Amino acid sequence: MIDLNAVRADTPGAGRRIFLDSAGSSLPPRPVLDEVIGHLEREAEVGGYVAARERHDDLEAGYGVFAELLGAEPDEIAFTDSATRSWLAAFDAVPLGEGDRVLVTEVEYAGNAIPILHRARQVGATVDTIPSDAAGQVDVEALQELLDERVKLVSLVHVPTNGGLVNPVKEVAEAAHGVGALVLLDACQSIGQLPVRAEELGVDLISATGRKWLRGPRGTGVLVVRRDVRSRLRPRLVDLHSGEWVGPREIKLREDARVYELWETSVADRLGLIAAARYALDLGLDAIAREVRARAERLRQGLRALPGVEVRDIGEQQAGIVTFTVEGWDVVGLRDRLAAEDVTVSTSHRGSTLLDMTKRGLGELVRASPHYFVEPAQVDQAVEAVSRCGR
Repeated sequence: MIDLNAVRADTPGAGRRIFLDSAGSSLPPRPVLDEVIGHLEREAEVGGYVAARERHDDLEAGYGVFAELLGAEPDEIAFTDSATRSWLAAFDAVPLGEGDRVLVTEVEYAGNAIPILHRARQVGATVDTIPSDAAGQVDVEALQELLDERVKLVSLVHVPTNGGLVNPVKEVAEAAHGVGALVLLDACQSIGQLPVRAEELGVDLISATGRKWLRGPRGTGVLVVRRDVRSRLRPRLVDLHSGEWVGPREIKLREDARVYELWETSVADRLGLIAAARYALDLGLDAIAREVRARAERLRQGLRALPGVEVRDIGEQQAGIVTFTVEGWDVVGLRDRLAAEDVTVSTSHRGSTLLDMTKRGLGELVRASPHYFVEPAQVDQAVEAVSRCGR
């Protein structure tokens, strides 16, 4: 069980507002702040290179920390500056040619869909959409009918940006592997609120960010590349960290996941990211998932009881993102009205999840995402603030 008083004491912003935007960029706990600020101060004293050398062992230990967090091996972990960088590095390394196919889900994120469609157009590949079932999650039977030997990649969003849906990852991976397709899991909205373990889910690649549910700094990301698929990938964005210049016209690339890293990075933010992962592991991923689900369900139930409020979440299994609309309000106006009452939420718009939003006839949503450091009473206060908007 999570000690609510302790985690709130670790979170400077938790007592100032009702913070319901961990799906956007969460509030870092004190250990993360201490690492980031402390290292920046050390860089100011001795310079960035010396300060980084002093923390070499801690930086190396980070690969083991994330291997534990994500159910992988240390040599399967790469650090990047964002979930976007992680996802793009992985996608760019997947060989695609004319006639090949990429499958996406109806909740595909625009940040993934745009590069997929762009590259498919360049190489002559096709992009097909896996239908959702009646609950809104990936229809595994429909996926099996779409699969053939031309499918090279299944792009799977674990938890979409516009709702609490949790997709059935393991079942999708098993089906895709039946035809030899790779599975790239976008865990941007799941890492830090749900257990995400590569060996259990069976996916080949995982991309994620630090700034959301994991409560790390902005400008941080992680990529998992499983050992058994490395030989099938062709990393292209490489530099002197990713490989060595061993002869006038000869290079040697790294053989582990760090081939997807670049030399320049924010050491302070990397240390903060590692601290965030340790913090989550200390609390326990299962305990975090229980607390987040409880907060989200409390919020959904409260909102459903309000006249003029429509909760828009779909899926058999739901996580910590709660989306809704209020009759008579545009979502930006409602967000700002709630901010005036010290309730922080964000918004989601049609262009971010075009297929799903279009299918459901939605143009915009309010998105609320309470983490474990939010008091249950604060969830109720947020519901009361929404109720005042409907009067």
